[in-house]
Amino acid sequence: MTDNQRLADALDHSEIRRLQDAYADTVSRRQWSELTDLFLPTVVLELDLRDSTMRLEGPSEIGEFIGRSVAQFEFFQFGILGTRVHLRSNGDPDTASARMYMTELRQTPAGHWSQVYGVYHDRFVRLDNRWWFAHRTYHSLARNNQPATVFEFPHHLRLEDL
Repeated sequence: MTDNQRLADALDHSEIRRLQDAYADTVSRRQWSELTDLFLPTVVLELDLRDSTMRLEGPSEIGEFIGRSVAQFEFFQFGILGTRVHLRSNGDPDTASARMYMTELRQTPAGHWSQVYGVYHDRFVRLDNRWWFAHRTYHSLARNNQPATVFEFPHHLRLEDL
């Protein structure tokens, strides 16, 4: 790999990580209209909450769903625990995939605290010289609600195949 390719890869990785960070910031601040700056209009979010599954399409539908889901919480914080980015998915320099481990800290107005853990498997596309979320698949991994629940990791999702 040439130095120029290494620099280009570092820049792509940094821009994708900034996009992930922008998502965490947008969701924590509950600014759903800002999702249009992060998601392609055709973005799809597939959710596996273990007790139910959903498929949402477009930034507006995704924002409305998340907004309804977190409205019950007086405090809500989305945190990124770690990521792994795979550039040039299927050999295409304008696509990438990533795995992002996350947590949510939440408190109801009655003072009940809860925390969830999950993993996103994301596909990104570069359009007009910037990266966008193109497709997201979310799996719940654990919840500390009483009683605590832990779920199996979705090992079948490989970054190379997204």
